[in-house]
Amino acid sequence: MNAFFAEFFGTAMIIVFGGGVVSNVVLKNTKGNNGGWIVITFGWAVGVFTGVLLAAPVSGAHLNPAVTLALVLAHKFSPSLMLVYFTAQLLGAMFGAFLVWLAYKKHFDATDDPDLKLAVFCTSPNIRSYWYNILTEVIGTYVLALAVLYMAEPEVGLGSLNALPVAIVVLGIGLSLGGPTGYAINPARDLGPRIMHFILPISQKRDSDWKYSWVPILGPMIGASIAAGMFLLFTS
Repeated sequence: MNAFFAEFFGTAMIIVFGGGVVSNVVLKNTKGNNGGWIVITFGWAVGVFTGVLLAAPVSGAHLNPAVTLALVLAHKFSPSLMLVYFTAQLLGAMFGAFLVWLAYKKHFDATDDPDLKLAVFCTSPNIRSYWYNILTEVIGTYVLALAVLYMAEPEVGLGSLNALPVAIVVLGIGLSLGGPTGYAINPARDLGPRIMHFILPISQKRDSDWKYSWVPILGPMIGASIAAGMFLLFTS
């Protein structure tokens, strides 16, 4: 249960910072309106740093079903705990999205554009081409999962600073590979808030774009699987 709650609150912190910075940039009458992509990527990176810092001593701070899958496939984590971690990550992402909506409630009300409101909760491609969108998510998550697998090696452990290199990798992925799809690279990060967008009483909201929702689930899981295979190949 301690690991469950660590994954829950760690994932929630990612969404609080990430969804919060998107809200600050895209919603009306905020202090950070029109802050731009670099502001958004830094917000998400700080969210990852905070989440990992919080959860690492207890659960190992996966905070991402794709990372959990990669660790299982690389024989670094017990398959029997996968469902527990997946559940905690999804529920944590939902809770984080709820807190973001609560903090920015008046700004959601003031914003007329339903697409901007949806962007706070989940990813959407700038050019919709599903198989290329999946490929982008595969590449981004491959980079993340492979980096995490090497960071998990004892000889490169950094103690309490383990959160920093992960955050830097996420920042780099956002800056370099985030343009096509918004770099979900985490099924829970996208699905949990998307569910909350569907549930919450957001004024003038659009549909939750369920026809795209499978892309940021399938792509990251494929990317994580490839990373695990490459890791085993490199280290065998």
